[in-house]
Amino acid sequence: MEKKNYTIIAVKTHIITEKDNIEDVIENYTAKVRKPNDIITISESVVAMTQGRAIPTSRIKPRLLARILWRFVRKVPYGIGLRNPYSMECAIRETGLARILLAAMVSAVMKLLKRRGDFYKIAGKQAAMIDAPHTAGLKEYCECVILGPKDPDLVAQKISDRIKSPAAIVDVNDITGCWVVGASKDADVKLIEEALDDNPAGQGDACTPIIIVRTAI
Repeated sequence: MEKKNYTIIAVKTHIITEKDNIEDVIENYTAKVRKPNDIITISESVVAMTQGRAIPTSRIKPRLLARILWRFVRKVPYGIGLRNPYSMECAIRETGLARILLAAMVSAVMKLLKRRGDFYKIAGKQAAMIDAPHTAGLKEYCECVILGPKDPDLVAQKISDRIKSPAAIVDVNDITGCWVVGASKDADVKLIEEALDDNPAGQGDACTPIIIVRTAI
């Protein structure tokens, strides 16, 4: 698919789990198609899955505050996020109760002033990346909360060093477009976010978590 001065190539994979090594996955699936000047991107959820950060709800027991606080998270068109007791419990575990309470209090005040978006700004990057159960495109992960990947910049750099190409970990959806959550030092973040803005990987079960952005030479 041609777009401006780059080409988008979707790479199909098997269903990736914590048994996989993300560097091996990228190298093996892109070996026959990648070229010099390619930028390799990978879904943040898939990176998290390889880190064992897809947590079945059967292993999560939301505390009382999680069962209260999730109701105050705004419902947004691009996903449930923390508007779920299980994902809220995971956010508390990831970022700490004090930070989540502060985010909730500031958000409540700002809503009175007709301003939105403060909750996730204060709760932080890891809280913003959490996917609630029943939102994953794959049935194998339907009953899981998927956390954000740990150390996304470091993971992207390791991938880049392995394949000798720029690499980025991305969070993409049909509503808000692309957010680069981790990138190697040589990756053009602005270009990646522009190229993946219309979510070429899709939200379903296509199993194309790797997208190659091929720039014009």
